[in-house]
Amino acid sequence: EGPLRDIYRRIAGPEGYVDNVLQIHSLRPHTLEAHMALYKNVLHHRSNSLPKWLLETIGIYVSLLNGCAYCVEHHCAGLRRLLRDEARFAALRTALETGSLAGVFAEREIAVLEYARTLTRAPNEVSEGQIAALRRAGLSDGEILEVNQVASYFAYVNRTVLGLGVTTQGDVLG
Repeated sequence: EGPLRDIYRRIAGPEGYVDNVLQIHSLRPHTLEAHMALYKNVLHHRSNSLPKWLLETIGIYVSLLNGCAYCVEHHCAGLRRLLRDEARFAALRTALETGSLAGVFAEREIAVLEYARTLTRAPNEVSEGQIAALRRAGLSDGEILEVNQVASYFAYVNRTVLGLGVTTQGDVLG
């Protein structure tokens, strides 16, 4: 009721469904508004220049590294829908799950995923050399910021989901 009802109406899917990851904010609706603003701006803003499939892939990789099955399953459903190519989706998912990125991802994409891995696993080990490698791979500083923000957003969401025990039970994936 009240402000929460209004927020749920704005963010609900076509069938009126609100994902479990969003429902967990119900006791503090202002955090739900902030979460949605961050999500939309980091992953879906029209000013982003990296392809949406790559941004989703970064999120899936970070979620795999953090052991967050909820986010992996939700965003794999989204990636599958974006790619519209089941064989490519399966190859990408397998490469992410095994860490065997070569042969599936281009050099530029591997540099992005390696940076996301370091930022996720050991953020204090991100170096100027790694940023320079991203630049050599052809990323602009704005694109490096996009990668950073997607990886950081997923670290936040993974910790929220894992820390509060959110599951996909009863959820509509993707």
